[in-house]
Amino acid sequence: MSKIVRLESTNYKRLKAVEILPDPDGSLVIVAGKNGQGKSSILDSITAALGGVNGKTTPKPIRDGEERAEIVLETEDLVVTRRFTASGSTLTVKSPDGAVYPKGQAKLDDLLGKLSLDPLAFTQLSDRDQLATLLDLVELPFDPAQLAAERKEVFDQRTEANRKVKDLTTRAAEYITRPANLPDEEVSVSALLSEYRAAQNIHAQQATDRDALAGAQSVVDSINEQIAELIKRREEAEASVARLTVRVEDHDEAPDLEAIQVQIDSAEQVNAAVRHHKAGEKVRAALTLAQQEAAELTAGIEQIDKQKAEGLAAAKFPIEGLGFDESGVTYNGVPFKQASSAEQLRVSLAMAIALNPKLRVIRIADGSLLDTDNLALVESIARENDYQVWIEMVGDAGGRGIVIEDGGIKE
Repeated sequence: MSKIVRLESTNYKRLKAVEILPDPDGSLVIVAGKNGQGKSSILDSITAALGGVNGKTTPKPIRDGEERAEIVLETEDLVVTRRFTASGSTLTVKSPDGAVYPKGQAKLDDLLGKLSLDPLAFTQLSDRDQLATLLDLVELPFDPAQLAAERKEVFDQRTEANRKVKDLTTRAAEYITRPANLPDEEVSVSALLSEYRAAQNIHAQQATDRDALAGAQSVVDSINEQIAELIKRREEAEASVARLTVRVEDHDEAPDLEAIQVQIDSAEQVNAAVRHHKAGEKVRAALTLAQQEAAELTAGIEQIDKQKAEGLAAAKFPIEGLGFDESGVTYNGVPFKQASSAEQLRVSLAMAIALNPKLRVIRIADGSLLDTDNLALVESIARENDYQVWIEMVGDAGGRGIVIEDGGIKE
């Protein structure tokens, strides 16, 4: 465990020659001053000494008009010297007794943790950037972006399935329950018409036979009056009567024309009911399939959510209660941005502390955003956890800070 006990920066960025010896009993190192005087270069010196710089982030590490720059940073355990020239930079890392570490940067990397996390800056980020920062700090057993994409795809599929279920449910309600006497298939009107015509022919034949019977009976009566002379004709007529009588008696079982006519009149209504019932069966079958699909997709979403919950439970977050959802970082299940400013700052400081267990140093680049209460909160948390917080503030910080003016410390 280590804090900074001395920082000397010469010709680095806007600085000329600055030496800072933090109060060993203090928790805050406030670097104050007007804009453009070099106060940001103090905090940048800490980062540069420990992590180095590159041409993209710091294209001009040496103060204008100078040929070389040097940063010496001493902690309770190490002495770090970073020198810059036009050709590049060199690093020397020693122990307090003067022993040189051959792999200096590896030693520093082991010490650093996540030095770049600025607690105050973290609270000012957008929801998306806060989430990206947190995910960069935490090792999860799954890819959040991939899992979120999978969940969205299944969620969209379920939305479509539920829309289909709703539509089919409405359509299914339009189909009444099948009547008990409804036939399985539509009635053939042409067959009924053929049956009706055949019955008509039978009835016509019956009428003809009845007329013939009446005529024959008349002949019999006439012959009976002339019985003596017409015995032979009477016998023929009687035979005809007997023959026609049998046929008339057979005609008693003729089809009922009215019943057939009723069937013809109701055939289209029956057929419409059959078609309605069959259409309803198809819709109900489709509804069952849609409901099954929606249930399966819901189970898929629940499985993805379970995978995420188990992954979050297994992940090691910087502090207890910290997590995230699709919208951003959460704390105790509530969106981080809904917490009070003091609670956001407390959580962010706790994150920085948890992520820097060896080098007990935290940077806050825009301390002017802290009011008196929050500055006191930062100091209290740093003291409780034995951490050192370097804060950059515009102005004179109420006389508490080291004021930088024109690249040097103002007396």
